[in-house]
Amino acid sequence: MVVPELRPWRAARPHVVRAANAVRPRLAKAADVVRPRLGRATAAVRPRVARLAKAVKPQVARVTRPRPGKTWQYTAGAAGAGLALAFVVVNAAGPWDATGQRTAERDWAAARERTGGADHGDGAATASRPRTPKPAPSAATVLAGLGGEDGTTKAAGSAAGAPTSQALTNVLRPLLGDSALGAGHAAAVVDVATGKRLYGSGADDALTPASTTKIATAVAALSALGADHRFTTRAALEPDTQELVLVGGGDPTLTARAKSDGWASLRTLAADTASALKKRGVHKVTLSYDTTLYAGPEVHPIGVNPNLAPVSALTADEGRTDDSVSGPVTRVSDPAADAARKFAGFLASHGVTTTSPGPSKATGRATTLATVSSPPLSTVVERMLTNSDNDIAEALARQTAVATGERASFEGGATAIAAQLKKLGLPLQGARFNDGSGLNRNDRLTADLLTALLVKAGAADHPELRPVLTGLPVAGFTGTLSSRYTDGAAGVVRAKTGTLTGVNTLAGTVVDQDGRLLAFAFLASGTTDPAAAQSALDRTATALAGCGCH
Repeated sequence: MVVPELRPWRAARPHVVRAANAVRPRLAKAADVVRPRLGRATAAVRPRVARLAKAVKPQVARVTRPRPGKTWQYTAGAAGAGLALAFVVVNAAGPWDATGQRTAERDWAAARERTGGADHGDGAATASRPRTPKPAPSAATVLAGLGGEDGTTKAAGSAAGAPTSQALTNVLRPLLGDSALGAGHAAAVVDVATGKRLYGSGADDALTPASTTKIATAVAALSALGADHRFTTRAALEPDTQELVLVGGGDPTLTARAKSDGWASLRTLAADTASALKKRGVHKVTLSYDTTLYAGPEVHPIGVNPNLAPVSALTADEGRTDDSVSGPVTRVSDPAADAARKFAGFLASHGVTTTSPGPSKATGRATTLATVSSPPLSTVVERMLTNSDNDIAEALARQTAVATGERASFEGGATAIAAQLKKLGLPLQGARFNDGSGLNRNDRLTADLLTALLVKAGAADHPELRPVLTGLPVAGFTGTLSSRYTDGAAGVVRAKTGTLTGVNTLAGTVVDQDGRLLAFAFLASGTTDPAAAQSALDRTATALAGCGCH
């Protein structure tokens, strides 16, 4: 049985567009100045950081070591540095996704620089306005990991040394000893600037990672395909039979909805296809669909499950049977046939009659009439991580297999992920992949590998991996962390959650009170109370945010 993760954060664009438009000229100008070297930006905003820190100093106490009951506190230096730095360089930290999450972060950072600012609402639900999430804060953790003047990863505004191993042990050991974390747990904390492990407890023990597996999937896909790669769905006409084939390109974000919100639209593909057919004098076709890009079983080993549709190279809206865009919901049993039927209906609305669609394979002689492509892989990865989207994760595993010559199945995708991570020099001892989503309970990862993945994503020589950091949910604001950390470390912790029955995991980044960027991974097995285990992990991550730990 799978315990569904929290329902994701919805688009914030309607609440931020006015303020975003107002500050865009200032952001663009600032981005032009700092884009050549983000390290210069850190120096440029240091006076502003100091002013912000001074302004909030009476309200926020500096904590050298977290005291019992006070682990929520973190310093104005870390928070203020992140906000001021964000105002200047957040436009260069992208990419920005189509849902408005990155726009919200940019606007929130800008709004903090002036009195008043954008009216985002108070989040309270009314009869005319449903409850909406607060705008996301700037990601100080991401910005700090983007690199300094010398090309190495640095912490924003920090002259302090890294936390010491003994000090971290004193803080984390009692928290990780919480009985809510079950009989077996593992943890690691790494200084992103140096890649040095600062704390480890069972860091080399391979445990069930649940959805933190998606971090590995994201790194593998971005490495194999590139951040700018797009997935293309096309309509092709066979020259002899006049058979129209809808060819699935494995785009997990293809939508049939009237509002595409920047994703590839099945309606647009139908309109363009109908236009091309009419130019040829064709008004009636035999319609078929091609899903041969992928191989093997479509249904995940866990069986039919609301967390994941059958994995197909052709799917619209992830086979969802309602208007949701993420989270568990009943799925159609045959996503490809469902997408083809919708495509037929859209063609009919443009005056093209079709037969009832069936499976086929486009030949090399078929003429492509129209195509639609997904946003860049960078954006797709961000959506996957923010929403913990299992459908996208399994698609990316198969796409990694396609790109590397493996069979595009569950097994081939898992093999491709492991091979790609090995090429990156990551520590794979004990790791075992069986899927891309982490729904398979036989998956095994170590805390050492999870932190190494995050460090690699922040490395100056791997900018293509940056969406792994920018896609992590923001504590208290976005995705699977939108309702967590509301009373502590909101906006400072960014992390991927993982939840299965008896398994709770958390892996991500945090800026400590000295402004240093830390990567962490906490894995717990044998948990019996998911809510209590989740709270225990959140307290541990919050302790890092409030820790100077020297």
